[in-house]
Amino acid sequence: MAKAVKLADIAGQLGVSTVTVSKALSGQKGVSEELREKIKTLADEMGYKQPSARRREHAVKSYNIGVLIAEHWLDKYDSFYLQMYQQVATRAVAKECFTLMEVVSAQMETACEMPKLVQEQKADGLIIIGRLTGEYLKFLNEKAKIPLLYMDFCDEKTDTDAVISDSYYGAYRMTNYLFDMGHREIAYVGTLLATGSITDRYLGYTKSLMEHGVAVRGDWTIADRDIHTGKIDMDRLLQLPKEMPTAFVCNCDLTASFLIRRLHEHGYRVPEDISVVGYDNYLFPGLCDVAITTYEVDMKEMARQTVHTLIKKMAGEPYRQGICIVEGHMVTKDSVKARKNMG
Repeated sequence: MAKAVKLADIAGQLGVSTVTVSKALSGQKGVSEELREKIKTLADEMGYKQPSARRREHAVKSYNIGVLIAEHWLDKYDSFYLQMYQQVATRAVAKECFTLMEVVSAQMETACEMPKLVQEQKADGLIIIGRLTGEYLKFLNEKAKIPLLYMDFCDEKTDTDAVISDSYYGAYRMTNYLFDMGHREIAYVGTLLATGSITDRYLGYTKSLMEHGVAVRGDWTIADRDIHTGKIDMDRLLQLPKEMPTAFVCNCDLTASFLIRRLHEHGYRVPEDISVVGYDNYLFPGLCDVAITTYEVDMKEMARQTVHTLIKKMAGEPYRQGICIVEGHMVTKDSVKARKNMG
């Protein structure tokens, strides 16, 4: 890369001071017209560019980033993905980019209807927050013709880049914490295969059980949501087992709050009788009287990685391809109590 020409380089060639060169190029008084012309001519020949011009050349290009979120992720309680979108929007603005969010309805997914922000060419790239149907993801990958990136999920059927939280390790840590607090009879709450993250969290839970020599029980894997719509169904699901564990690992804080409500209905106190842990560290205010011990998703870092990667893709620059896993951390609150007989 050619070295930028400085005022001192021009001054040295003509035997004048850098102040004189600066005055001549910026149109200030104190320099004869003859010398001013000599300086300007030499500056052009040497390829000198004023700092303001260099800054304009190297300024970050502004992009329009489209963000898609499925309608079913935006119910009245679960605005976790709206929080995630706000982090993305904040990061995008810091990178001189703009975000445009479009909600994908169930009808759009079923009919494989292209989002309007793609149809009208308003987006230079797409971030998809939360899983959409496999058919719709395939459709977008083939037809959108702009760079794509998945956030908070990945798809085993395509090699699309993704940024996800460390669901497996997070649930593993939360289950280990329950063992550290003296619990050995631990259930898991989450519909397996409803989402990749719920399944990954279950696998982290089972790893912890295996390492502690505890068998995985089928009756202690409790469904919380419809496997097709992804909606939590407290009326039909979230049923307590006949033989109760001493603790539950829940796939998210929203499920944990519903479970605590169910436990209270059956006369159990949390954490005095039963301990509960969640995941996300996000819950709609007022949903639960008990502060839930949980694993916090680092939304800010996920947003940073997502926007950084998509900008690289849109600019056609080299970037780290594949799945980026962002680690979170455990947040201890009030929903877990140590077992006295820890033998």
